Amino acid sequence: MIEKQNISRDEIAEAMKIEFGFNRKLCLDVVNDIIEIIIDGLQSDRKVKIHNFGTFKLNSKKSRIGRNPRTKEQYNISSRNVITFKASKSLLKYINNNLND
Repeated sequence: MIEKQNISRDEIAEAMKIEFGFNRKLCLDVVNDIIEIIIDGLQSDRKVKIHNFGTFKLNSKKSRIGRNPRTKEQYNISSRNVITFKASKSLLKYINNNLND
């Protein structure tokens, strides 16, 4: 496997095409549908759990005062939503047992 920090939807679809032999458009549609389902779940329930993979959760952060460490200048950081991901125990076990450092 190629070491990369980021992977695109097209690359996921291409990997599915190679693995399963479906056409590229179908694979890209499946990838986009999965991402859409996750987004819709976060919007409606604020939480999406994928069995044996992990949980995506939408959290609200309150506004707060931030500070530039160099200049010590203060500024307001507005309230916002953030998405967190917690890997499942089975995914963590797989990673710890099968991936080299």
